[in-house]
Amino acid sequence: MTMDKQEQILTTALRLFVENGFHATPTSKIAKEAGVANGTLFHYYKTKEDLIVSLYLYVKSKMGAYVEEHSKAETNPKEKFRSQFRAVLDWSLKNTNEFYYAQLFSTSPFASLLSPEEVKKTLKKSCDQIQEAIDAGAIKERDTDFIHTIMGSHIFGLYSYLNKYKLTKAKQQQVIDDSFEMLWGMLV
Repeated sequence: MTMDKQEQILTTALRLFVENGFHATPTSKIAKEAGVANGTLFHYYKTKEDLIVSLYLYVKSKMGAYVEEHSKAETNPKEKFRSQFRAVLDWSLKNTNEFYYAQLFSTSPFASLLSPEEVKKTLKKSCDQIQEAIDAGAIKERDTDFIHTIMGSHIFGLYSYLNKYKLTKAKQQQVIDDSFEMLWGMLV
């Protein structure tokens, strides 16, 4: 099955942005390597900035779908967080370009192009679950965006560590479990 043109543009843009950065990747190169005309790229994305933001939202939706599918249905807040923590790391380690792109985007000036509604939508489910854990008395009462940021930073740091040190699966799982316990200790 072949990819449709829009998905081919996104896949190519992802690879090129990760390899070369935003500014060193012209849309003409994306179109050429995606096998589409420049006009086709601009049919889907009005500007390069629109493509960059759309790709970020696409990556976040793929990650969210993976986490949703691979997380266990837990009622205990700690176990729910643990399951999602593992799923995010699993997705990140399997999709290194996508994870790197999300980090690249979130620390770039392009992040300010997300509308407040888009930001809220990307954070809603996670922040709602954090609020549920606060309401249940499972974690300290803090701003949900703050907790989400702390968790994201922890995941990025752990991802970087796991990518740097190629551990056995068993050792990698132990590091992930230990890291989760450290994170949970900060939250309770």
